[in-house]
Amino acid sequence: MRVKIRLNEDKEVVKRVKAGLEQKGGYCPCRLERTEDYKCMCKEFRDQIADPDYEGYCHCMLYYKEK
Repeated sequence: MRVKIRLNEDKEVVKRVKAGLEQKGGYCPCRLERTEDYKCMCKEFRDQIADPDYEGYCHCMLYYKEK
């Protein structure tokens, strides 16, 4: 089964999140802690990707998983 993941269609969201990722060294800009679980693509979203029934955005709205 092939999973389709795309960037948010709102270019301003993508720009802001990518700037935050750059500032935090690749860690989720929406989280305070810098742990491996929060390194982009975060563990939360990787787990959601693994769920065949999940469709939606990652925590910081950068990526979208389609069914």
